[in-house]
Amino acid sequence: MNKIRFAVWTSTAIAVTLLSGCQALTGYQKIEQAESARVWTGTIKPIAGEVNIACVGTYHCEIVKLDRTMVISPETHKPVNASMVVAMKATSQNTKTRMGSKHAQAAMTMDMTPLIHNNAIKVVPLSASAMPNLTNYYVRVKPAKREVHINFYPENNLGYVERFAMIHDFASPGTYQLRAYQKKPGQSSGSLLETASPEPLCVELYQGNTVQRRFCKQIGTEHQGEFVETGMVKAAAMPSKVKVRAKV
Repeated sequence: MNKIRFAVWTSTAIAVTLLSGCQALTGYQKIEQAESARVWTGTIKPIAGEVNIACVGTYHCEIVKLDRTMVISPETHKPVNASMVVAMKATSQNTKTRMGSKHAQAAMTMDMTPLIHNNAIKVVPLSASAMPNLTNYYVRVKPAKREVHINFYPENNLGYVERFAMIHDFASPGTYQLRAYQKKPGQSSGSLLETASPEPLCVELYQGNTVQRRFCKQIGTEHQGEFVETGMVKAAAMPSKVKVRAKV
């Protein structure tokens, strides 16, 4: 049975301050070398005609797989393919000195060039994780129906992972977030098993600030250990038959 304790942590926006004179950084191999310079976007940056997919709500989470493409390795917790990681590019800024002359100063920024191909995937470092030495990422893709696999880590322990997967039509460009949380207890049904069991983990799909879908892990039923899609209205107590795969 899953552990009872559950800590919620939501990524907060981090101001990005990059040191001048840095070398161009390409791929995740260079991210570790520049962590002192905060090589993260800090916030999701929408791009016209694209879909951003992110996960939040636990100590750490990562988009492991998108359709048939591996994104973040569950072993290393880093992007599988360095070519998918957005590159860093240098920009020149002219600054006036006290003598009135101008001096070119190098600054670094994320290369957010729009995606060209419908199957293209870009991985963007978002912020530092609540787990030491890990990074939160989000992905940029074109609008399409996609299968998303996410690993959630409810505790500060890489050995305890909740695996979630769903198929969704990301038809409209914009930002989508999969937010994990522990379902709050309602009125007791009188079932001894339900009373003794911990509150289940739920995952909500947000499009912008609106909840589009909700999935909760089932406890004490024939679907125990599975995430089952539930109705968006509290009165609809019976879960639908639409399910997503989950491994325990």
